[in-house]
Amino acid sequence: MELIQIINLILGIVFTLCYAYQSLYLAVPWLKQCPKPKNPCRISGNRYAILIAARNEEPVISELINSLCRQTYPKEKITVFVVADNCTDSTAEKARRAGAVVYERFHRTQIGKGYALKYLLDRIRNDCPSDPFDGYFVFDADNIVEETYIEEMDKTFQEGYSILTSYRNSKNYGDNWISAGHSLWFLRESKYLNQARMQLHVNCLVSGTGFLFSREVMWKNDGWNCFFLTEDTEFTIQNMLAGERIGYCPTAVFYDEQPSVLRQSFRQRMRWAKGWLQVIRRYGSQMAVGCVKGNFSCYDHLMSVLPAAVLTLTGAAVNLIGLLLLLLTGQSPLPILEFLGTIIAGAYLPLWFLGTLTTISEWKKICAPPWKKILYTFTFPLYMFTYIPIAVASLFCKVDWKPIKHTKSLNAEQIRGQLEKKITK
Repeated sequence: MELIQIINLILGIVFTLCYAYQSLYLAVPWLKQCPKPKNPCRISGNRYAILIAARNEEPVISELINSLCRQTYPKEKITVFVVADNCTDSTAEKARRAGAVVYERFHRTQIGKGYALKYLLDRIRNDCPSDPFDGYFVFDADNIVEETYIEEMDKTFQEGYSILTSYRNSKNYGDNWISAGHSLWFLRESKYLNQARMQLHVNCLVSGTGFLFSREVMWKNDGWNCFFLTEDTEFTIQNMLAGERIGYCPTAVFYDEQPSVLRQSFRQRMRWAKGWLQVIRRYGSQMAVGCVKGNFSCYDHLMSVLPAAVLTLTGAAVNLIGLLLLLLTGQSPLPILEFLGTIIAGAYLPLWFLGTLTTISEWKKICAPPWKKILYTFTFPLYMFTYIPIAVASLFCKVDWKPIKHTKSLNAEQIRGQLEKKITK
């Protein structure tokens, strides 16, 4: 029993040490301004391709394309491409009607966003061999972008970044504690990870959707070559190790739909957890070498994917073995359960603080009634605690890519209108 408590204490100390540097990230956005583009009013002549991989996204695909067609950036320099991937609904037809160039793909074994993006880029390169595009945006079909999105990204892109990510907001923050948990996680990632990294000149982390990469990155990678369950993390690590500059644009805002059903949330995060393990197995040694050589970005991103998964799995295994031994020897498991309760209670306060800090700084951007904003700061730690069984299960369960159902068909004006309505109440 004492040995298990000592191991738990050591794990807690290691966890704290691994993430202590991120306390600096919490302070930076308050103490230092995010760097502004040198030419804030200048729109370049860059041409952009928009890449959208969609699977049965009939309810939402049109609104995304409409929001892209309403951009303040010159319309003639934007081309929207959609791959309707293994669709059984009218996604392709709706995308064409909205003005996109649409390709349809059907494949029984190569399933997932990475394969769809590879197919789409291969078709574009085949149909446009002269490659007229300077950059490629990636969006999910449920996204909605603000009218100035591409214009703002273009200004930062001119600063020489080969990859850019952007500010991720939510369509449905106020649905329940599950959607709020997902939303707070991404708001915190935008404000207190990527913005801080940008201010400290550290490579940022691409997260799923709402990002841009250059023509040079596309050609160097021969289109798209990331097929892990977390193709976004793989894309980030692969290009960071190749020496690319990965930046963040806080003024380019997009919205996406978060899961509000626990089963969908678990399924999505199980895929993330499994994908992180894939990234660690494939790139962990290279990132460790980068850490030894003094590459802080390698350390930062290694900490982002490694300690939480490994320490959670180790702690879960140690305590499970301890509980079984106590039960088999006829002893009471209460001492271990009480100790675990103490650890969880001790973790609750920092997580609540993290959620509360994010809520305070992003208060005017969160589309939810004030009472929900306050309530969901208290449920955010509970959302985070659900990662524990997910991390354990991801080690043993086979995880396949499965689409998340999206139903929130809102445009940017409706989202802003709801936000303004909440603020005036």
